[in-house]
Amino acid sequence: MKGKVLIVDDDRDLRAILSALFEDEFQVMEADSSAALQKAFALEQPDVVVLDVKLPDADGLDLLPQLKKRWPDTEVIVLTGYDDVTMAVEAGKRGAYNFVTKPFENTKLLTDIRCAFERKEQTAENSNLRRALETMSGTASPVFQSAAMRDLVRTVERIAPSDVTVLITGESGTGKEVIADLVHTFSPRSKGRIIKINCAALPRELIESELFGSVKGAFTGAHSDREGLFRQAEGGTLFLDEISEMPIDTQSKLLRVLQDQEVRPVGGKTAYKTNCRIIAATNRRPEEAIKDGKLREDLFYRISAISVYLPPLRERREDIMPLANSFLKRFASQANRVLKGFTPAGIERLTGFEWPGNVRQLQNEVQRAVLLCEGDEVDSTDLSITKVRTSGEESIDTNFTLLEGVERNAIVQMLKETGGNKLETAKRLGIGRQTLYNKIKAYGIEV
Repeated sequence: MKGKVLIVDDDRDLRAILSALFEDEFQVMEADSSAALQKAFALEQPDVVVLDVKLPDADGLDLLPQLKKRWPDTEVIVLTGYDDVTMAVEAGKRGAYNFVTKPFENTKLLTDIRCAFERKEQTAENSNLRRALETMSGTASPVFQSAAMRDLVRTVERIAPSDVTVLITGESGTGKEVIADLVHTFSPRSKGRIIKINCAALPRELIESELFGSVKGAFTGAHSDREGLFRQAEGGTLFLDEISEMPIDTQSKLLRVLQDQEVRPVGGKTAYKTNCRIIAATNRRPEEAIKDGKLREDLFYRISAISVYLPPLRERREDIMPLANSFLKRFASQANRVLKGFTPAGIERLTGFEWPGNVRQLQNEVQRAVLLCEGDEVDSTDLSITKVRTSGEESIDTNFTLLEGVERNAIVQMLKETGGNKLETAKRLGIGRQTLYNKIKAYGIEV
């Protein structure tokens, strides 16, 4: 895919020269004034902007801060007819990547554009990585308190550049999707898309058309051709979450796709080649899933060329407070509150809890505490996680509040009454199907 360059200059002849210079390698857009640039803000963000200092309705340097605020990842090369060191320094302070004086050498300017584009691409990748790591580790850099997480990131860095299939295992809420994002971000396929599907969230009759696509008339309701996720992930990554919840017959068809690298839409007569990396995840132990008939053994060996285990939060307690502090900062900002942190009692409660819902439960707990606490620090009394002391036993953590326990019991009872039919259970409880799936995962209910 070509990079995008926006030329902002009122000289029509110069724009034509620059367009001809760039068009073999880049998609070129043009604007002849500040007003035209304002309109361009509504369009797709360019990778590089070539900005003239002297525009008919504005000074280019004055536009720089606005441009960088609107497109923070875009690199800007400033053009001027004056060789002014002071102006060059000022352009750099305002966010310019480079300062080029007219007349310029075409090859030199083209090299500058290439370098700016590469820097933008690298910055974007690093930005995505920082966001992913912040979600998982509570820090904007790949530094974790626990040795287990530092080792895991090093493993991701080593395996990501290849196209080998990866199986991520671990309990619900540990961050398996974030690991998949990291693998994709570190890989050469990061310029493509990462397409995700939760195999437990789709009914049996729809999952195949969702994965492989379908042709018009293939089944009731197929009013048009449907592009499957394999095709959408072409050149990128396909993440199959909770793969052990995929119907066994669909697993058989998936295995054939992975072996032949060809996908045939449901109801279609012709197959098409596919080129995407497969990352799968499951919250079940693979050996148990195979034994229980939930996962085909041959599919397991096909998708687990590399297996990555994500330990639960209770096994890496050093990460609890960095995560909690990160979530506190984020949610306090969203709620326009100033919170200093956690009291010693609050810290003791957080670090002593077992966290059956892992990072997801910790995140929800901190968000709730931010909204409900009345002081400037989160205390143990602001937390819904509690400890219960039974006669003659040490203090143990309860997994849920009383209200959550009632809700969990209601879901379990209704699942029993419907024979495990999730769709019928959701209808009887008066909640959406996806809401039910989320609660089943959050409460660790085995169906």
